[in-house]
Amino acid sequence: MGARTRDDGRRRARVLGAERLPPPRGPVEGRALLVSDASTATATTATSEPARALAAVPRAGWHVATVAATRRETANAARLELEVDGWPGNAAGQHLDLRLTAPDGYTATRSYSIASSGSGTRVVLAVDRLPDGEVSPFLVNEVRVGDRLEVHGPLGAFFVWRPVDHGALRSAGDGAGGAASALRARPVQLIAGGSGIVPLFAMATAHAEARDLTPFRMLYSVRTPDDLFFAEELMALAATSDDFRLDLVYTRRTPDGWPNPAGRVTREALEGAVLPATERPIVYVCGSTGFVERVASWLIELGHDARDIRTERFGGI
Repeated sequence: MGARTRDDGRRRARVLGAERLPPPRGPVEGRALLVSDASTATATTATSEPARALAAVPRAGWHVATVAATRRETANAARLELEVDGWPGNAAGQHLDLRLTAPDGYTATRSYSIASSGSGTRVVLAVDRLPDGEVSPFLVNEVRVGDRLEVHGPLGAFFVWRPVDHGALRSAGDGAGGAASALRARPVQLIAGGSGIVPLFAMATAHAEARDLTPFRMLYSVRTPDDLFFAEELMALAATSDDFRLDLVYTRRTPDGWPNPAGRVTREALEGAVLPATERPIVYVCGSTGFVERVASWLIELGHDARDIRTERFGGI
C-alpha cells in the first residue's frame, strides 16, 4: 500500500518493524490452505450442501482491514479481529490473502483461513507463529489495535459449508412421493490437526448459529491441552448442542485424568472417532500435509467415498 498518512489517528502496520522484509524462506506460513483437493470431491445435487455453496460464495477483492481486537489464542498463536472496508461476507471454510508492505515497497503475502462463520461484521483470523516465518511473527507478536493491513478475499469455493434448509429438503421429499430420506442433509465429519482447526471451527460456529439440525462430529488432534485453539468455544458447543460432538486426541500430553494415553491419531483411533462410512458423511480434513494424507488414505480404507472427502493442507509432516 506504500506509505500511508496518519490523519485519522490510526497506526500504519509496520512490517516486523524493519525497513525491508527478508526474502521468503522455508515453508509458506502455517495456514489452512492454498491447496484445496477439489478433484477428490464431486457432490450430487440431492445430497450435498457443499455443492450448493459453490455457486453462492462472495466475490473476492482487495480490501483495507483495520485491526479491531487481538488476543492470545495459545502461547504461539493469536486471534485477530478485523474490520474490513467493503467486505462482502464469507462462507464458513473460506480463506483470504493477507499482504504486508514495508516502507520501501517490498511486500509479503500469506494465506490464512477465516475463523469467523461469516454472520458477523468482523473477520476473525487465528494465526500460528512459525519460528522462521516472515509474516506470522509480526501478526502474533507485534500487530496492535488500529493497525491497517491489506486483505484479498474471500477465497475458496469448494472447502466450504453452509447451513442446510431442512424445510426445503422436507418439501422436496414430500413432492417426490415422501422420499425425504433420500434428500435429507448428510451428516458432517470434521477432522483437524493442529491449526487446521481454523476453517473447521468456522463451520462448527455457522452450524450452531443457524441452529442447523445436520449431525456434526469433530475430531481434533492437538499436541497438548495448552495448544487447543478456540478451547472455550468448542467445549461450549459440545456441551450445549445435541447435534455436535467433539472428540479430542492429544499427541504429546493429556489433561489430568484423561482416559487415553497421548499419541498420534492411528487408523484404529480414527475408525472409532469418526462417523462410519455407512452414514455417508461429508468429511472435511484440514492440517499438515502428512496429517491430511494419512487421514484421507485411512478414510478410504474404511469405506468412505473419495468424492465425499474434502481436504485442505499446509506444509509440514
